[in-house]
Amino acid sequence: MSSSFGTLFKVTTFGESHCPAVGAIVDGVPPRMTLTEADIQVQLDRRRPGQNKLGTDRDEADQVKLLSGVEFGKTLGSPIGLMVANKDQRPGDYGSMSQIPRPSHADYTYRAKYGTHASSGGGRSSARETIGRVAAGAIAEKFLLEEYGIEIVSWVSSVGAVDATGVDMETLTRQQVDGCDVRCPDAVAAEQMTAEILAAREAKDSVGGVLSCVCRNVPAGWGEPAFDRLEALMAHAMLSLPASKGFEIGSGFAGARQRGSVHNDPFVMKNGRLGTETNRSGGVQGGISNGEPVYFRVAFKPPATIGQEQQTVDFDGNPAVLAAKGRHDPCVVARAVPIVETMAALVLADLALIQRMRA
Repeated sequence: MSSSFGTLFKVTTFGESHCPAVGAIVDGVPPRMTLTEADIQVQLDRRRPGQNKLGTDRDEADQVKLLSGVEFGKTLGSPIGLMVANKDQRPGDYGSMSQIPRPSHADYTYRAKYGTHASSGGGRSSARETIGRVAAGAIAEKFLLEEYGIEIVSWVSSVGAVDATGVDMETLTRQQVDGCDVRCPDAVAAEQMTAEILAAREAKDSVGGVLSCVCRNVPAGWGEPAFDRLEALMAHAMLSLPASKGFEIGSGFAGARQRGSVHNDPFVMKNGRLGTETNRSGGVQGGISNGEPVYFRVAFKPPATIGQEQQTVDFDGNPAVLAAKGRHDPCVVARAVPIVETMAALVLADLALIQRMRA
């Protein structure tokens, strides 16, 4: 099983949903960088379960512990080991479901691949696995901000059929995004999104949504043609997330409806450098960053585990009725905001180190 991501700035995650702990090994972090557990905890706090009524009732503090690679508050250049304990796991909630593959979940596909699957909580396919990604990505974010001034901000741009409008990605801050539980900076849409999620939860159902993300101050020249294009690596990162089902950058699929005369981004001078008047390219041309903000969107399906009874079959093909127990998010997008940000940081940190090799 491949559990690693990145080339020079590389993260390997470990752990399952209901095992004693989850975590990561982060290799390639430059030496002498100031780093404490508090630097990592900020994003873990934004990701953790039990924050509000819009998510799962699972209550985890998700306190990170640094195991290696840091001494006296400075990175050593050696691999950084980090761990987060699972304290509120309840594998007993899944006893009645262990012989029934949950619809649209990974139980069947894991068994088809490995001949077995974790009996509780989805194992490695659970969103608990993303804790290691977020912790590693928080380190990458610190590196990018300190070395390049790069800012990464994600927000909820739709839930179900409710879309946010009027969001200024040039100035949007994480503080503005976190101004409401649903993490949408459009106040009117946020209220409607909240109602949509609560209605799905009341009906023992779930609902999907879309996250938008902008990466500001990315230097021109990052990205590796032809196969490791910036947008290809970003798509790889985002589509590796649990429940993700779609990725688009810049104008995305809407750009396919336009003509080149409309879609092209004319070059202009900006503060003594070449820039573009518009940014339908999403900050990437030919797979390489062009100095404009890199922005993209990620679609997340409705969570597969719901409380409604579903007609299905067990692993032997016998008819079965499944009403899932356990604690699950009726919608994942609000808690996925820091996950998307930190995965974007892992991509950019890796490309930054690769570009440094050319200096």
